[in-house]
Amino acid sequence: MSECCLKGFKWDGEPQGKETEVNGQKCYITGSNPDVAIFIIHDLYGWMFANTRLLADSYAAEVGATVYVPDFFDGVVLSPSLINNPAEWSKLDLPNFMERNNKAVRGPEMVAFAKHLRTQHRKIGAIGFCYGGWAVFQLGLKSEAPRPLVDCISAAHPTFLTKEEMSNVGVPAQIIAPEIDPQFTEELKTYAVTEIPKVGVPFDYQYFPGLTHGFSIRGNRENPAEVKGLERARRAGVTWFKEWLVEEQ
Repeated sequence: MSECCLKGFKWDGEPQGKETEVNGQKCYITGSNPDVAIFIIHDLYGWMFANTRLLADSYAAEVGATVYVPDFFDGVVLSPSLINNPAEWSKLDLPNFMERNNKAVRGPEMVAFAKHLRTQHRKIGAIGFCYGGWAVFQLGLKSEAPRPLVDCISAAHPTFLTKEEMSNVGVPAQIIAPEIDPQFTEELKTYAVTEIPKVGVPFDYQYFPGLTHGFSIRGNRENPAEVKGLERARRAGVTWFKEWLVEEQ
């Protein structure tokens, strides 16, 4: 985990959903489709980050889904003001924070949440940003169960994602990959585009030249290149979820 996971911009806008509790966890919910759900796994800024909620609203409206953003940091929320204040980053104890929120700790919670959604909705998609990127691949692992935990996944500039997780994906998978990304390295990019197609699941690799880690959730809406990229990434997610979650009428 590096400074690229903190830098970015907070977007203007007012989220339209509500805060509630789902399966014992605090959760932001937007949309109201009883059949189709999208499960967002947040980045380092957590479940209350306005950018994440604004994207959730967009997915709810354009896909036609109930969208969930649960809290997987036990109520700990990094202030959005940190985005524009690099001088404060060194004061954060990120190693300790990540140890308390590592895969072994949070993975089972995410699986439990997905299992709960499976009892409530017919189709489920999951998307993870940065920290959440590894998690959606674990939710999409090959399984002997009659139904997978989720029906499709999308990972945007994933952090901590391993080759093994990519090789064991068992559902349609999408990756949003900026060119400049110390977390999702060139080696991992090459592995993804060469090895995931061999697994036998539908795979959509979206590459964004010139853009950096975090752009699709913390991009600068006053920078034309970033606006173009984050809008393309948003549309790619909408299209992906429509393809795998929404049946043609």
